[in-house]
Amino acid sequence: MENQSFAMKGGEGPHSYLQNSSLQRNAIEAQKKVIEEAIANNFNPIITHTQNPTNLICIADLGCSTGPNTFIAIQTIIQAIQSHYVPNITMANRDNMNLDRKFYKLFPSNKTLEFLVFFNDQVSNDFNTLFKNLPNYNLNNKTYFACGVPGSFHGRLFPKQTLHFVHSSASLNWLSNVPKEIMDRRSSAWNKGRIHCINAPKQVREAYEAQFKEDFESFLDARAQEVVGNGLMALQIPTTPDIIVESSDIDPSTVFELLGSSLMDMAKAGMISEEKVDSFNLPLFFSPIKGVKQIVERNEFFSIETMEALDLENFYAFPNANIFVSIFRAALEDLIEKHFGGAIIDDLFDRFTQKVLEFPEILNPNKFKLVMLFVLLKRKM
Repeated sequence: MENQSFAMKGGEGPHSYLQNSSLQRNAIEAQKKVIEEAIANNFNPIITHTQNPTNLICIADLGCSTGPNTFIAIQTIIQAIQSHYVPNITMANRDNMNLDRKFYKLFPSNKTLEFLVFFNDQVSNDFNTLFKNLPNYNLNNKTYFACGVPGSFHGRLFPKQTLHFVHSSASLNWLSNVPKEIMDRRSSAWNKGRIHCINAPKQVREAYEAQFKEDFESFLDARAQEVVGNGLMALQIPTTPDIIVESSDIDPSTVFELLGSSLMDMAKAGMISEEKVDSFNLPLFFSPIKGVKQIVERNEFFSIETMEALDLENFYAFPNANIFVSIFRAALEDLIEKHFGGAIIDDLFDRFTQKVLEFPEILNPNKFKLVMLFVLLKRKM
């Protein structure tokens, strides 16, 4: 099945991703220290030099959207690499420089590192807005060279052994497609009256789990061909706890249940057809942590260097329901409009906001159990 294209709301308007991605930005900021430690302990330019004598470091951000969060992540990565790069060190004099051995860099004299950054997202992504907002990018003072790479990261995007560092944040929870079984009226997994697997029959959830597994495995297999030996991948994946301990804890997919309920209310009011709702499902899945771990451990190409939940103090500190809803609107509006048309959008998200107001616990950071899992993988030689 051909991968579908699901992109964030483009442009710079009041409902755009650019203006409504504070949740994702908080996650990017939370991983900064972990990224710096990962590069200090695991990134080895000695290897990249033997494969790349021009001292060119190639970095890819997969699922970049329109900014500004991708620029923050790239800046962190580049600065971390630069801070541990010392030019003009040779095997003969390195021991006299009082440096930690893991930071020794063996590059040719009079060479400086250059960075080529690939910004990847779906073909429908608003790359014009992305590059319009590229920071400090002029002809005479480039921090890095930048280019856009449209296409699904569930397949190959780059030539073999070209990438030294891959980053992806809050993107791998997007599926390549809605599971076909849940769209089939003849299937036991047909997801009538719902737009997600939350509180659906087990066959529906199993279909989502299977699609996530297939997609994540495809992602890892594709990157295995593109990442150089000893190259790194830093993945930040929205997940859920393996076990919900307290009955009052909230599964993050409850957000989609409230949105689906809003659509069904509109169907009952005759504003859209119920059949139209039945044929719409969100291509999103928050895997339990153990599901991610099992998939990565089965992959033969990467070793797990780090796997930990990020410390997200104040991560979900939403001042009100409107801001909470605006973040999900920026992510889902184009997808919904493509299926239902644009006429319902404002009314739908007004109804969605009202349901969030009636369920204030969803705004409680101590109850909303979304875990941002940081996974650092190293490509085996």
